[in-house]
Amino acid sequence: MTAAGLYLDSTGPRLGARAAGPHVSIERLRGGLLWLSGVSGGFVFVEPSPYELTTLTTIILFAVTGLTLRPALMALVLLLTLYDLGFSFAVIPVVGEAAPRTWVVVSWYLSASALFFAAMLGARTAERLDLLLRGTMIGAMVAAAAAIGGYFHLLPLSDLFVRYGRAQGTFNDPNVLGAFLVLPVLLALQRVMTGRLRAVLGAGLLLALFAGALLLTFSRGAWGQCVFAAVVLMVLQLLTSPSPTERARIVLMAILALAALAAVVAALLTIEQVSELFRERASLEQSYDVGRFGRFGRHVLGFLMALDHPGGLGPLQFRSVFPEDPHNAYLNAFMSGGWLSGFSYLTLTLVTLVMGLRTAFIAAPWRPAYLAVYAAYVAAAAESAIIDSDHWRHYFLLLGVVWGLMIATRARRTRHERPVARM
Repeated sequence: MTAAGLYLDSTGPRLGARAAGPHVSIERLRGGLLWLSGVSGGFVFVEPSPYELTTLTTIILFAVTGLTLRPALMALVLLLTLYDLGFSFAVIPVVGEAAPRTWVVVSWYLSASALFFAAMLGARTAERLDLLLRGTMIGAMVAAAAAIGGYFHLLPLSDLFVRYGRAQGTFNDPNVLGAFLVLPVLLALQRVMTGRLRAVLGAGLLLALFAGALLLTFSRGAWGQCVFAAVVLMVLQLLTSPSPTERARIVLMAILALAALAAVVAALLTIEQVSELFRERASLEQSYDVGRFGRFGRHVLGFLMALDHPGGLGPLQFRSVFPEDPHNAYLNAFMSGGWLSGFSYLTLTLVTLVMGLRTAFIAAPWRPAYLAVYAAYVAAAAESAIIDSDHWRHYFLLLGVVWGLMIATRARRTRHERPVARM
């Protein structure tokens, strides 16, 4: 059974039968921590969050017990290093302020986490991917249940799970919860489109749970990101499916899933408090979006300013010039770290998108899971043009997993294409 076939079937760590001897206990510990890292990704309500503590422990364990940086990872290492060096240089004029210093440290750590996820998938790829994704699904289930239960005041201390009338669950921001739920939605949707009947029913319930919580975040960006990611996933599934019968089934099940989701949304909209906020949030233009110093006005003015400040303004300094933060991760890279960070981040995104798309058409046991992760990354990269995603934990997890699977997939193809030496 492949990684794509496991992440919805169980809730606990599981390792393949290949481990033997003393290595079993080490690999079980590694696997357990990977699973826990996935789970903790659904709990980001304090700084540092459980995710930081868990992933740091996992990184240290892998580093001590053996973690290889393959030559193919050097491009990722270089681009992430240049990206963070720009912040480190730009923070010097404001190094006396605690917040910018902390921001730079967090940036380095998140980049290191992306590199770790990419490196650890270089061995036992299917097993480790499966553990990480199943953990992520468990974390998403808890976060989504807390969001829905808190929104409708079904839980003790429900107000902790709601902010400004919007569900935030176990996160400190409804927008981040919504963006985090996109990958779990895709994994559940994929199982609905391609799984067996028993798996389809379970995945359908998960899909309804995640979609309901996503709706109640009232995050326009997350709504758009989810729809865009689902379209990307469906197109990739159709293009990579081996038979017309399977493609027809994907289309049919996708239509049924969308109909079911529409029913869930319609049911929620019958509740007055939901429908009122939905109408308000569904508007394409909010008051803070328009005007010279609105979101999009700041984008134009910010990029013009970046032309005159090759060294950037420094981390968190954009808000000292404009009323709010950039709400654009690409602009923020230029403003917080200068041209070095800005062009490194832009290059990293474009390289990942192009190489990732090419890899989608290479057969591998984990390709179904890869398609979901890549689709989620594509949509997150798109939403980054209207929101500050540069410190989203799950964004760097997606980045690292995409790179790890790209390298593992290409290495696998090379091994299979290598001619067998004749005796």
